[in-house]
Amino acid sequence: MSSESPTKSCDNAETTAAVSVSIIMPVYNEVDAIERSLGSVISQDYPAERLQILVADGMSDDRTRMVVERIIRENPEHDIRLLDNLGRTAASGFNAGLSQATGDVIVRVDGHCEIAPDYLQCCLATARETGAECVGGPMDTKGANAMARAIALAQSARFGVGGVAFRTGCTAGRFVDTLAFGAYQREVFRRLGGYDEELVRNQDDEFNFRLTQAGGKIWLDPSIRSVYYSRASLRRLWRQYFQYGLYKLRVMQKRRAVPSWRHLVPAGFVVMLSISILASVLTQQPWWMLSILGPYATASLLASLHAARGDWATLPFLPLAFSVLHLSYGTGFLAGLWRWRKTWSDRALSHPGVIPDMVGDTHVLQDSSAVGP
Repeated sequence: MSSESPTKSCDNAETTAAVSVSIIMPVYNEVDAIERSLGSVISQDYPAERLQILVADGMSDDRTRMVVERIIRENPEHDIRLLDNLGRTAASGFNAGLSQATGDVIVRVDGHCEIAPDYLQCCLATARETGAECVGGPMDTKGANAMARAIALAQSARFGVGGVAFRTGCTAGRFVDTLAFGAYQREVFRRLGGYDEELVRNQDDEFNFRLTQAGGKIWLDPSIRSVYYSRASLRRLWRQYFQYGLYKLRVMQKRRAVPSWRHLVPAGFVVMLSISILASVLTQQPWWMLSILGPYATASLLASLHAARGDWATLPFLPLAFSVLHLSYGTGFLAGLWRWRKTWSDRALSHPGVIPDMVGDTHVLQDSSAVGP
């Protein structure tokens, strides 16, 4: 099969009526978004009797649980369950849902996103056509105000996030190394286990890396549509991407490989920038610092002008958003090198962590250390 296919429409996709689907939603303090996100799941053009919805709440201290409970009461025709996620992370929440999932296909949906009404239809159609163990689509990232929209644009630009296809978009379906909100064949979790609960961030990336190392295929298709709502402040963006960089290093340790060399670029930039600043201070020659900052500022300005087309109110914020993305991720990655400096030789690293027993399964692989290198 070709590694790419033209864009298709799922409007007339034939539904596999016998396929049951479990959607797992790990959430925490999503009172402002949960009704919109869970509502998009309930509104799927898919038979309610074939759909199971598992909301794993990380013991929210806002009104998230109250909203979910109200939605459950208002939709008795849907099998919606509110689960306690005592681990309070996305990984433990997903595993809590996985332990209760009965579907032939298992889909992760986050509380910060909305999936299109035909999301499941397109996922099932795409899985049938490609034979991929995981399918998903690019995210349309949006923000509520000028700052949030600038952050969304930066997260969708190649200058901001490199060649991450599920963020930057695609016009044709193709195999990729990772994606968000994937639909997985149940058999994948039987073979590989659940999410690694040590990973506060990047738990889905680690799982997808584990899948591809085991010979599995991940297909990204533009017909599978979702909307993701970005962080609304640079402070929250810094925290998010610092953790992405921090735990990306741990993913590389656990999988004993680099999923893509793009993940090393921000750390290299932070190192070179730090060296140039130090050289400028020691020599009192500003051109050392300008040798790095000058080209970066130029590239950032050009990328900002390109990204802001049609939404010029975001232009003043875009260079800031780009710099926060790069500096926070790179700094987090370097912090990970220090934090986990003594664990490189740990031979148990490739174990995925907690593996929940899945409903209706008689056997779950208890040690997947043989998967991957």
